[in-house]
Amino acid sequence: MSAGVSISSMSTYAILGCGSVGHAVAEELTDEGKDVLILDKDESRVEALRDQDLNAQTTNIADPELADAVVGRDVILILSSDVEANKAAVSTIRDRDEDQFIVVRASDPVSEDELTKLGADVVINPSEVIADSALRSVESGELEYKARQLADILRDTDHGMAILTHDNPDPDSLASAVALQAIAREYDVEADILYSGDMGHQENRAFVNILGIELTPRSDSKPLQEYGAVALVDHMKSGMPDLGDADITVFIDHFEPDDGIDARFTDVRPNVSSTSTILTKYIQEFDLSPSQAVATALLYGIRAETLDFKRDTTPADLTAAAYLYPFADHDTLEKVESPSMSPETLDVLAEAIQNRDVQGSHLVSNAGFIRDRDALTQAAQHLLNLEGITTTAVFGIADDTIYLAARSKDIRMNIGKILSDAFTGIGEAGGHSTQGSVEIPLGIFTGIESNDDNRDTLLQLTEEAVKRKLFRAMGVEGSESGNGS
Repeated sequence: MSAGVSISSMSTYAILGCGSVGHAVAEELTDEGKDVLILDKDESRVEALRDQDLNAQTTNIADPELADAVVGRDVILILSSDVEANKAAVSTIRDRDEDQFIVVRASDPVSEDELTKLGADVVINPSEVIADSALRSVESGELEYKARQLADILRDTDHGMAILTHDNPDPDSLASAVALQAIAREYDVEADILYSGDMGHQENRAFVNILGIELTPRSDSKPLQEYGAVALVDHMKSGMPDLGDADITVFIDHFEPDDGIDARFTDVRPNVSSTSTILTKYIQEFDLSPSQAVATALLYGIRAETLDFKRDTTPADLTAAAYLYPFADHDTLEKVESPSMSPETLDVLAEAIQNRDVQGSHLVSNAGFIRDRDALTQAAQHLLNLEGITTTAVFGIADDTIYLAARSKDIRMNIGKILSDAFTGIGEAGGHSTQGSVEIPLGIFTGIESNDDNRDTLLQLTEEAVKRKLFRAMGVEGSESGNGS
């Protein structure tokens, strides 16, 4: 096909074989004002097409002279149900003209391959098209059904809704909560976004502050039992929260729970890469126009969870992002993605660089005693930019707990599983293929209680044990150097 030519710029078409499929395509193109020539060997069919004011001619598409009949046409659509005739047509046209864009109908995967080898640009298998259409219809119908369920719950909700993010909420969890809050307000339900833990990561704090997201620590909120509904969004990465005697009303996530979830409404979709994607689909299904803040939050949630569309991105994530893009504030996104680095984070990063231990392409580092555990995450991400490094793990001690953050861009490794293998039984490990975290009670891990007199001993014991377990789980034994030099 000629360089610089796109389908949208093409204006002349030839349809070869005009059964029900060809007829439908011909009518659609003609309605769009395109110049369409129809070729079919059935004289009575050609006459009927002419009666409809369509440009049709009687021609056997397997005829070697076919190329002369379609010369000068930009796009050739070969839609006959006779696959052998279609093969002959592709071969004849391609021998005559290398530039015409050929779309052809196949009957099965074997004929798909054969037609591609003959020079077709696009090969259509009707059975696959029907299957894809059926699946899209099922997905659309399921979303419509789920939306009705959620709407019924919101209509029945008195005394407001509590929307719980996971502990130390990340952009995907925060954005999902903001979107659900916006949907709830459409049904006159006031919703509070609650969280536990800390908001340590600079990007997450910037995200909340710049977008004006109102968050309430659970310790400052009324008891969950006093809300008319309790919703959990994006929780499975960090585990289920302690709800006391409260029941779960709404549960939405893109990770499958280990055990079943007892909730009035559940939507779990492991076939997408962010909970923000799921909430975007509900925004669309409810026919809401998202505010700039909601759209910006959701777009950032999708981008953060997929590493800017470089990790496990699905078509649903991309279409959700494309929908949100015109509504979002891109200046705000840039501010969120480039926050200033706190002195604490800089100190942790410097310590991690100084203490790095590199084994092949794997880097493990002890950041010592820390005040902000989210600084470990940022240090692990920054160290991943070092030349030759594909996996990083940075750990430190705070509040009698060992915290570890890991990142990986090695497609052969699932860092979440590595951490689980290394620390199951002595701590809480979680994550997925490219990122993970661990929390280990210090006393259980070292057998020593923390105090000012044994800080150096604790650091040494922790460093030796963590490195040994991690490198062993990674399939690396021993230590080549203390600082990667």
